[in-house]
Amino acid sequence: MELASKIALAYGQDLGNVIVTEFADGEFQPSFEETVRGGRVFLIGSTHQPNSNLMELLLMCDAAKRASAKHITAVMPYFGWARQDRKDKSRVPIGAKLVANLLKSAGATRVMTMDLHADQIQGFFEMPVDHLYVSSLFVPHIKAKNIENLVIGSPDIGGSKRANSYAKMLQSEMVICYKQRKRANVIDSMTVIGDVQGRNVILVDDMIDTAGTLTKAADMLIDQGAASVSAYCTHPLLSGNAYERIEASKLDELVVSDTIPLRIQSPKIKVISVADHFARVMWKVHHHESISSHFIM
Repeated sequence: MELASKIALAYGQDLGNVIVTEFADGEFQPSFEETVRGGRVFLIGSTHQPNSNLMELLLMCDAAKRASAKHITAVMPYFGWARQDRKDKSRVPIGAKLVANLLKSAGATRVMTMDLHADQIQGFFEMPVDHLYVSSLFVPHIKAKNIENLVIGSPDIGGSKRANSYAKMLQSEMVICYKQRKRANVIDSMTVIGDVQGRNVILVDDMIDTAGTLTKAADMLIDQGAASVSAYCTHPLLSGNAYERIEASKLDELVVSDTIPLRIQSPKIKVISVADHFARVMWKVHHHESISSHFIM
């Protein structure tokens, strides 16, 4: 609700009148208390935990469809289940594809999201997908700091493409942290590929969950001679002991967006709002204007 209110304010439109009725067993029912017939409806909701966030979005899509809305756009600043974008072992689901199917079945005609965990998830949808990048906000923020001896880093091999894009835009060098896991969320070992001696390192990633990888990378980079380590991560899941890990780490600062609300305020964590960015794109979509400039990473 906090991000939706910010987006509505930036757009110049009041939030729609929706009430949610809750039953004793935990079931709930959203209801539009105003007509949406023939109109364009933007339903804003990230699908982080708990699972009811996704269910609420699906129910509201269904309600808008049955109320004869002409266009239903699911605005998902954080697209959950995106880490399940392929079968990485036998007998597992492809959760991202399932969520795409659910949205279509519920009545969504368009999806708007930011920094998907894997770009190819756009291909899971049989509808337009507006995939926005937070780099349009993070890069100017980094440039404004005028950091000397800047190096952009990726906390793992999978994020090297993202780090390379940031490095090109900031005209800096790049390093990669290489990690080995024995099981999910548990890092066995980590090393750095590249020179960080005396450099100010900024790690970039699309999400931060338990903060184990990021904090271990920051501590390792300092041990390797880096002058400072900061991080920019789009989606602050920050599960479990993430806040405690960040506070205890050698990270100078963690900059995140508000695609997911913070559970705890921390002096090490700075939030940059994506509300204005989404509001501009939503306005252009509604008025049938080009939004291609917002897709550049």
